Amino acid sequence: MNIPLLKNTQDLKNKRVLLRVDFNVPIEGDTIEDDFRIRRILPTLAFLKGKEAQIILLSHHSDATQTLELVARHLNDFIKTSFVSDIFNTHAYSQRDTVYLCENLRFHKGEENNDEDFAKKLASLGDIYVNDAFSVSHRKHASIVALPQLLPHYAGLLFEDEVKYLSEAFEPPQPSLLILGGMKADTKLPLAKKFLDIADNIFIGGAVVHTVWKQAGYEIGRSTVEEVDENYQHLLEHENVIMPRDVIIEKEGKVSIKKLEDVLEDEKILDAGPETVKELSGLIKKSAFVFWNGSLGYFEHGFEKSTVDLINIFAESKTKTVVGGGDTVAAISRFGKEEYFDFVSTGGGAMLEFLANKTLPGIDALKK
Repeated sequence: MNIPLLKNTQDLKNKRVLLRVDFNVPIEGDTIEDDFRIRRILPTLAFLKGKEAQIILLSHHSDATQTLELVARHLNDFIKTSFVSDIFNTHAYSQRDTVYLCENLRFHKGEENNDEDFAKKLASLGDIYVNDAFSVSHRKHASIVALPQLLPHYAGLLFEDEVKYLSEAFEPPQPSLLILGGMKADTKLPLAKKFLDIADNIFIGGAVVHTVWKQAGYEIGRSTVEEVDENYQHLLEHENVIMPRDVIIEKEGKVSIKKLEDVLEDEKILDAGPETVKELSGLIKKSAFVFWNGSLGYFEHGFEKSTVDLINIFAESKTKTVVGGGDTVAAISRFGKEEYFDFVSTGGGAMLEFLANKTLPGIDALKK
């Protein structure tokens, strides 16, 4: 990995470390619904604590009106943490043994604009910059791209692991299986095309496959379809590409299992069927490496059975598996199955962009 790594740094004692993290967690009222991304940063915090560094956390939330105060209180359950509402009040960072979490960076327009003056103000708070926010490193924002140019900079422990494990997809152990579900057809279908010569088998499901079926002239009724610029119906003919054998459909509140060719115009495809899951199970057991991104069904609306079945198949499998994507990771976290996967990525869009381009703006910034 051709980027400077935090684990290789020696003298961090009493240094002010600006640690970019991604605490863009789901918040409902006064409740953090999933703290997966918070827990994943704890090893880096422990490392820095062990080196006697002062830690200042920088994060955003996708809701530009959402304060991170609740996140600070939650993090305090794991490690002594104080919330800083006024980021540039230098008197707020007085205790060396306290981790400080700054307010939502997106309260400041300079963050998303990659504003150099805003980055300079952030740089004045620290001596060293560490990026441990791989999941947002596809964004050309000030704390990701401009800030590391102003300070000695390193990739954090989680960032290092993300790049290491995701890079295995480029030269995977054989035989390998790529599973693409969920949405984002405009990103995932070009990825499927790119990996035709890399992966031994590619399964396309979720709403992504609806686009291919629609282009090929299949009746998919009221199913969700994303428009894309290129035609991908040729994937149907590729011997290494697998698509659902059967689907779960809904009509007037009633749910049933059908073959694709039997779907009617007033029906809606919402999940993969049991035959599809059975076929996937066989493919997984025969594979040495599986990369999975995206749920198989309309997960957020209760059509989760195929995705949960797939999680349980992986839990009983010895196949090396790397997984990512918002709904997929949320399901794995919800059912407490993280330990059964070799690596669970925090990245969604960042993961897909890295697989497509082998780099990200945040990675390039650390190389300079």
